[in-house]
Amino acid sequence: MKITSAEFIRSAATERDWPTPSLPEIAFLGRSNVGKSSLINSLLGRRLARTSSTPGRTQTLNFFLINERFRFVDLPGYGYARVPAEVRRAWGEMVTRYLAKREELVLSIHLVDSRHDPTELDLQLHEWLLYHARPQITVATKSDKLSQNEMRRKIERIRRALNLDEVIPFSAVTGRGRDEVWRAIDAALRDRKQASRSALGKNAGDANDASRI
Repeated sequence: MKITSAEFIRSAATERDWPTPSLPEIAFLGRSNVGKSSLINSLLGRRLARTSSTPGRTQTLNFFLINERFRFVDLPGYGYARVPAEVRRAWGEMVTRYLAKREELVLSIHLVDSRHDPTELDLQLHEWLLYHARPQITVATKSDKLSQNEMRRKIERIRRALNLDEVIPFSAVTGRGRDEVWRAIDAALRDRKQASRSALGKNAGDANDASRI
């Protein structure tokens, strides 16, 4: 996809701060320091999302407008033990509310660290998305830190742990996996557009039927 424009819109700590519903949204989620901001910046080809060496720094939902037709949403990371319990609880509630209620959400991109097995929180998030029938893909970040043989073994372990057909290896350093992630995003946006057209056609048909009664 050609990126013609990308801009930060706002940070949202509560539901009333979310942008007005209108555009499809792609959510990025995973544990703290897994590389969400680096993935977003790599996809956009510019430094837009703020990266930090301090885990647990992002405490809000951060919305970005892409090509003036869809949004990226950077969700707070989870699993950082030094964050106070009440803050972790608030993050969990905020993220769960967004994932459960946001009708504009067309794809969740779940990031896991390619160097490690999925954590219990990774497993819980994956099962939650499945249970609520939220479209998702899993991306294994920091793949440049592993050899090819190590990468194959790690990807297979992640795939089996999450019971997945596919895990996309990704590196913000080399760009590996960037095209695959964009293909998944493009497909989700096309599906949303087709669904919207079908709904409009159905509503028009219902209106015509009603006029003949």
